[in-house]
Amino acid sequence: MSGLIMAAQLILGLSILVLLHELGHYLAARAFGIKVEKFYLFFDAWKIKLFKFKKGDTEYGIGWLPLGGYVKIAGMIDESMDKEAMKEEPKPWEFRSKPAWQRLIVMVAGVFMNLILGVIIYTFVIYGYHKEYIPVSEVNTTGIYSYELGRELGFKTGDRIIAVDGDEVERYKDVFSVLNYFGATITIDRNGSKVEVVIPDTLYRMLKSENPKQFVEPHNFAFFVDSVIKDSPGEEAGLKKGDVFVSVNNVYTPVFGSFSEEIQRNKGKEVSLVIQRNSSLDTLMVVVDSTGKIGVGISDPPYKTKPYTLGSAINYGIVEARQILVANIKGLGKVFSGQEDARESVAGPIKIATMYGADWDWMRFWSFTGLLSLILAFMNILPIPALDGGHVVFLLIEVVSGRKIPDNVMEKIQVVGMILLLTLMALIVGNDIFGLF
Repeated sequence: MSGLIMAAQLILGLSILVLLHELGHYLAARAFGIKVEKFYLFFDAWKIKLFKFKKGDTEYGIGWLPLGGYVKIAGMIDESMDKEAMKEEPKPWEFRSKPAWQRLIVMVAGVFMNLILGVIIYTFVIYGYHKEYIPVSEVNTTGIYSYELGRELGFKTGDRIIAVDGDEVERYKDVFSVLNYFGATITIDRNGSKVEVVIPDTLYRMLKSENPKQFVEPHNFAFFVDSVIKDSPGEEAGLKKGDVFVSVNNVYTPVFGSFSEEIQRNKGKEVSLVIQRNSSLDTLMVVVDSTGKIGVGISDPPYKTKPYTLGSAINYGIVEARQILVANIKGLGKVFSGQEDARESVAGPIKIATMYGADWDWMRFWSFTGLLSLILAFMNILPIPALDGGHVVFLLIEVVSGRKIPDNVMEKIQVVGMILLLTLMALIVGNDIFGLF
């Protein structure tokens, strides 16, 4: 059942992305009076179609091969390789008859749609699901809690955030964003002195390791037990609502960060807890499960959150989309430079499906689909023949030189590009299958 849920999420997510991408090409082509012969979700390889209908000059349908989709634009050399049509004299409504700047807009329209879709999805998730955020100013009332990895990088518990790369930050989330995992300089206030902590461009690797260490969190606050889960180790040990943890295995734990760190350090072990209950101290023995939990809920952090307005959600939607996009570009750069193993960094359809998760969580679904939309935009604009970016390069050459690249040359380049893409896809899918074992 979990496999079906993952597959369904993958198909739905890709369907949304492909439809919007191809719709960008379609609308731009129609805006310039270019005929669009076919608009398909998924590929109708060997002319096998699950569904089709024709309206006007365009055939709309769904193919059987769920690896993308396409629009067939009249007079354009694309994956259809319709050589017979290209032998005829150019018609006024064909792609090849239009000025280079119009053809350029048609080619980038799909990428543009995916970028806009990514921003819209992130805005929707922020406004509809997250609803509020913790301001840096609130965290600075007590300062951060620095876990082991944070201490290794130079942070200390109680540090207060001043700036990131010289700029003040409103949301605490943006202090340690995914983009900053590739390197940043955090300016902090430490006991009245200004200190700069440099995050290395390898932090992302430390955080994605098999046993990642905890980093830096807004966990420097006093707390108490707010609830105890039935039949949990905490209930069996006798913990009750209102209990305050004083120490774990004789290690003083006055704030949530120190308590969490000690509990995580003792996964699967029995620990000694000193608690304060009604002004008296007591010692309890509790077993920490394999995930580092004892089955209690804690009181809410003392930080006052700030609600997102529609305007701020749009602003932060753009911010998060940019952070994700730039971070992925940097990550791909590390793959090309040999700093990262491509087999571990590149995901195909099988691996992407597992990333969606075995249960259907709409917030996770939309967040991951937004991420894929941005990645699809970036990958499509790469200057590789058969991708939008390859067409863009040749159109730019035409604009600069004033001379159009001959159709027969474009056909050969398209064939080479398709071979490269199919080979790459086979390798990626093979890597996915290998990864399952």
